[in-house]
Amino acid sequence: MPGYDGFGAALKRGDGAEPEVFAAIANATNISGPGLSRDTVDVSSHDSPDKHREFVGSLVDPGEVTVDVNYDPAQHDELVADLTEEDPGNYQLVFPTTPPVTWAFAAVMTGFEPSAPFDDKLTASITYKVSGKPTIS
Repeated sequence: MPGYDGFGAALKRGDGAEPEVFAAIANATNISGPGLSRDTVDVSSHDSPDKHREFVGSLVDPGEVTVDVNYDPAQHDELVADLTEEDPGNYQLVFPTTPPVTWAFAAVMTGFEPSAPFDDKLTASITYKVSGKPTIS
């Protein structure tokens, strides 16, 4: 089975309206995450076979999504306002597969970090903490 080219992936932000409309975060150069992980609980006891610890799965941490962009204040500064929102907003991560795969999730913005090197383009890194279980379709 061949791999897929990542070109054309998009992180889309919902507008909160009813019905909700999603628009891609412009000029994305790299999208990473969410990095899902699962906690474990130690259920070892004096009866554990061969003196080996035993574990069961516990809560799943849905992780974070980071999008790096070619920073354009006219397009991206409105996103900074999301840092003041306490309630999660809705997002979609769309992968350019055939057919496209979409991860839909709620998230809270936790970081917006612009960078202005003297010898390169303006960039920004935007981080979102995923809240709850993503829906994959």
